[in-house]
Amino acid sequence: MENIPKELLYAETHEWLREDDEIVVVGITDHAQSLLGELVFIRLPEVGIEVHAGDEVSVLESVKAAADVYSPVSGKVVDVNESLLDACGMINEDPYGDGWLFKLAPRDRSELDHLLDAQAYQKRIGEEKSSAEEDE
Repeated sequence: MENIPKELLYAETHEWLREDDEIVVVGITDHAQSLLGELVFIRLPEVGIEVHAGDEVSVLESVKAAADVYSPVSGKVVDVNESLLDACGMINEDPYGDGWLFKLAPRDRSELDHLLDAQAYQKRIGEEKSSAEEDE
């Protein structure tokens, strides 16, 4: 069973979000990193760019696949985790801690209301697994 911290919010596209005063911290979930496998490359967004909820803002590449990372809310990128450029495996090791990707100053905090809580995200993962098993 994946680690799904209760204090975080989640996007259906497997990003997590943590509120931190006036900004939000964004990363990918434990579920997402486990599906990708060992990460070997990351492209982070540029600090200062404006993004909309659902925009592709980052790319992760693993030995298995490449995956886009989407912004869960609209806002301005105010910081990126540059330490990942030399050690993107930190996302695999600590997706909810040192493996965070970027920080945003949200434009409209009401967008957070559209994200999933931990229980809803757990249900979403279960639905994905059931659908994948049916396809086999």
